[in-house]
Amino acid sequence: MIGRRLKSARTAAGLSLRALADAMDRKVSAQAIGKYERDEDMPRSSVLSALAQALDVEIDYLLGDGDLQLEGVEFRKAASTSRKEVAAIEARTLAFIERYLLVEEMLRLPTLHWAPPSSPAFKIVSVEQADDAADALRHEWDLGGDPVPKLAELLEEHGIKIVSVDSPRVDGLAARVERDGHPPVPIIMIAKGAWSERKRFSLAHELAHLVLDVADGIDAEKVANRFAGAFLVPGEVLRQEIGQRRKEISLGELRVLKRRYGVSLQALTYRCKDLEIINRSLYRDLFDLYDRYGWRSEPYEEPEAFEPEREEPMRFRRLCFRALSEGLIGEPRAAELLGMTVRGLEEELDAVA
Repeated sequence: MIGRRLKSARTAAGLSLRALADAMDRKVSAQAIGKYERDEDMPRSSVLSALAQALDVEIDYLLGDGDLQLEGVEFRKAASTSRKEVAAIEARTLAFIERYLLVEEMLRLPTLHWAPPSSPAFKIVSVEQADDAADALRHEWDLGGDPVPKLAELLEEHGIKIVSVDSPRVDGLAARVERDGHPPVPIIMIAKGAWSERKRFSLAHELAHLVLDVADGIDAEKVANRFAGAFLVPGEVLRQEIGQRRKEISLGELRVLKRRYGVSLQALTYRCKDLEIINRSLYRDLFDLYDRYGWRSEPYEEPEAFEPEREEPMRFRRLCFRALSEGLIGEPRAAELLGMTVRGLEEELDAVA
């Protein structure tokens, strides 16, 4: 039956039952589509084709027997984000992960094993302990104190699937994908169009939700923010760079650190405050300055912002091109998996060649 997949695809497309019926030129009514979604009826082949076309999915997707579910979902989003927007993001994320796992299966690649850290450092009973957890994970992953040049790629190397979705009001999502007979797959969703400093912070923030065990009564979002800053800019390294205590600090100095660590001026300022390198008075002065320059308003973009492509996940794309090269899929299927037209795919292949 197609109920769960049909509803997921409709939600991802942001369509109501009535809007989907309209998009199909009223081949069937909204009530009929509702019955399909509740598995009370099955569409005939011509209606199934019209549904797939209106939802921009393959018929095989609607007929597939996979049963993926998101569990333990944590969002980094605007407070005003609607339930409909949240549901659409979840549906798009699930649809992407299904394609991802399908391509891995085609290539006979085992899904990279996710081994969540188990050190006592990851059991958090205060916000400040997030620094120790970030240092412990850096040690476990053998990162030292160096900047992480491509955080999305690093996380995928450790078995976390990264999903990039057009999402102006949701910065990030962390969850596990549950599927019958397999271990859960950890995923992080990031907003595709965001500047890369913001993506990097979102990736590190959502990583915190995957690795930390935060005690009841502790603000998990504050912990995740603290962890993100510490993972991207280790405290010991930052103190070596700018000193233990500072009465003044210039934007020029912060901009050099921004280029080195790939984090925003605002995140660096928070980090300096958390580590008590600067006092609250200087912290407020700096944020007043950021307000005057407009950096704290949408699109939140500071000077020397890194292009969005810097932190775009590339593993799924590479796997699709590999499957195409090995003759496991044709160009139409590769284009559908990558969410592009066949012409666009051909142009990219010609450019690469």
